Amino acid sequence: MSAPRAVALLSGGMDSLVAAALARVEGYSLTTLSVDYGQRHRAELVAAERLSRWLEAADHRVVTLDLRAIGGSALTADVAVPTDGASEGIPVTYVPARNSVLLSLALGLAEVIDAEALVIGANAVDYSGYPDCRPEFLDAFDRLAALGTKAGIEGHAPRVLAPIVNMTKADIVTTGVRLLVPFGETVSCYAATPDGLACAACDACRIRAAGFRAAGIDDPTRYATV
Repeated sequence: MSAPRAVALLSGGMDSLVAAALARVEGYSLTTLSVDYGQRHRAELVAAERLSRWLEAADHRVVTLDLRAIGGSALTADVAVPTDGASEGIPVTYVPARNSVLLSLALGLAEVIDAEALVIGANAVDYSGYPDCRPEFLDAFDRLAALGTKAGIEGHAPRVLAPIVNMTKADIVTTGVRLLVPFGETVSCYAATPDGLACAACDACRIRAAGFRAAGIDDPTRYATV
């Protein structure tokens, strides 16, 4: 009997890598999907391709979708990435409807390859407060998949797997270490250099570094300034 298939959204960062690695341990055959949506740098896409090979994915797909045409985010418009710590409310690094878009693309691919699951590295504990990283949103997307797809009408809609959604960042780090994931090859920084060096000051860098400190594990992140 062949292994069940899953489409794993792979951004190049640590969260999506650990989520995909957990799905692989659960026995899924992975097809990884990265989206070139016009983000500030391509280093994470380069990292995602490397990480897909480490995951031994059956296939790695890249979809190009230019969300700069919509803008509204420091990641897709001419807006500075904050470097002074977390602010009140949802930060300007939130990309409007990004996870809705990414999961929809993963859902379409899942229908084509007859995958049973969509894997996403959403996290709702130590995170930036994005509304589309919460369990309530992911549960709602499960209902959407059941109602709005041929697979759903036939009774076998792909379900969303978010294995790290309720983990602390320290939990994610220790889980990744247990799975031997190459954290040093991941790129989480919102303002990384073309070579993938992290700024150490943006929200993503701060949360990531705090996770390694809390886990008591040396941070392998490649920084440009420290």
